[in-house]
This record gives sequence, C-alpha cells and structure tokens, in this order.
Amino acid sequence: MAGEQVCKERGPFPLRGAWHKRLTRQAGHTPIAAASPRRVFGEGAADRFTVLENGLRFELSFAEGYSVGLFLDQRENRRRLLVNHVAADFPLFPNGSAGAEVLNTFAYTCGFSVCAARAGARTTSVDLSKKYLEWGRRNFTLNGLDPAPHDFLYGDVFDWLRRLGKKGRRFDVIILDPPTFSRSKGGEVFRVERDGGKLVAAALPLLRSDGVLFASANATTLTPEGLVGAVEAAVAAARRTVVRRHYVAQPPDFPISRAEPAYLKTAWWRIR
Repeated sequence: MAGEQVCKERGPFPLRGAWHKRLTRQAGHTPIAAASPRRVFGEGAADRFTVLENGLRFELSFAEGYSVGLFLDQRENRRRLLVNHVAADFPLFPNGSAGAEVLNTFAYTCGFSVCAARAGARTTSVDLSKKYLEWGRRNFTLNGLDPAPHDFLYGDVFDWLRRLGKKGRRFDVIILDPPTFSRSKGGEVFRVERDGGKLVAAALPLLRSDGVLFASANATTLTPEGLVGAVEAAVAAARRTVVRRHYVAQPPDFPISRAEPAYLKTAWWRIR
C-alpha cells in the first residue's frame, strides 16, 4: 500500500524531520525492524515521544514495529467521543458525559478511553496486553487525567464481557475496535470477518437502553454492508432496536483506489 509520512511539523514550526511508515497487510509476519517507521531525513526520534491530536497528547514509539501507539485512521472517531458528537442530531451522551460509563474493548493504548475520560466519562479499557494497558495509563497521565478512577482490565475480551455481565455492569457507550486477527492465551482464534457478529452479541447485554455501540472492522474482504448487516442481525437476534445509525467512511488521508479498496469500515449505532 502507499506509504505515509508522519511526524512532520507544519505551520509556524520548522520541519525537523520526516519518517516513512509502510502499510502492509502482512504486518504480523514482518520483522520489527522492517515494520518500524524509517527516518527519511532530519532529526532522529526518541525511543518514546509525544504527539498532539485534537488537543490531546499521546505517547508514540517508532521502536515497536508496525504499531507505533496510535492508529491515525481512527482520529475522527476518537474526536467524536471527545466532543460528544457523532453526527447531526446524534450526540453520544444526550444528557452530557458526566457520570457516563464507556467500555473500550481491544483498547490497545487506550486512545478512545483518553478521549472519553477527557469528555468527563468513566472508562473501562480491556486488552490482552499488559504492556499496552500500561501505555494507556501513561496516555491518561500525559493529559492530566488520573487513571485511578478508571478500570484497566487485562485479559480476553470475550471472557471479560461475560464477567462484567455477571457483575451487572452496564455502559452508555461500548467501543468494539478489534484487530483483524488475534489469538487468545488459550489459543482461540478471532477473525473479524467471521466473528464480528459474535462479538456484538456478547457486548449487547452490557449496553444500556438508548446506549451507543461503535463497531469497526479493519478488513478489505469485509464490505460496509457486511459490517452493518452483522451488527444489525445481532441486534435483531437480541430483540433490540436500532434507533440511529451513522456510517463513517475511511478518512481521505488514507486514500483508496480500484487496486486498494477501503480496508476500514466503522459505524455508530444508538440501540434501544
């Protein structure tokens, strides 16, 4: 796929350097050195450094391989949490975000959680990596947010959905942004094209009436209709009703072509 240059300063700031990050569908099979961004010219980068997105600070590292700490193609969806606005007449929190509960599954470095917490919500972040959850805590601290009132849960998402359900936990917003492919500690394989509907079905019991579900799929082989159909079939099977839906196309700074169609599909649902 086309490469992307990152870490360039514009406007009144001088250009300090440029890095090139190659996007590839075989990221999981690429050595860390080959998958990591490479300096094109200018200054080098510290092992860990901070970037600014929509007024928030996030820690990045070019030494981690393909995943540098923040997926830029979800920038606008993170902003929707931050500003309590999905689309016209579609607020995330109709009564304001203060006291609202947000569940962020497959949380990675907790970018969605930081935005929700900055907006005033209490967040629960679930991930299979302790390292990434600690990274997420650092992102909270970078933004003057105390991580202590928020939950960071290590383990398999499906297991935690069952456990949270048994505890009676309910959420105003649930974020489902799974990897295309993952393998649990027990060896169970998750594929978003095959198991996305199963994930939605597992999450729906935890979503309050008139709550909002966000679902994302990073898979070229899955069509937008496939994502929407899988989610809404799970909603219907749970005898619940879609009140509002807003589909979000792949952002324009991640261009598509006939040879490289859109890989990212995301949508927001209000469900009663």
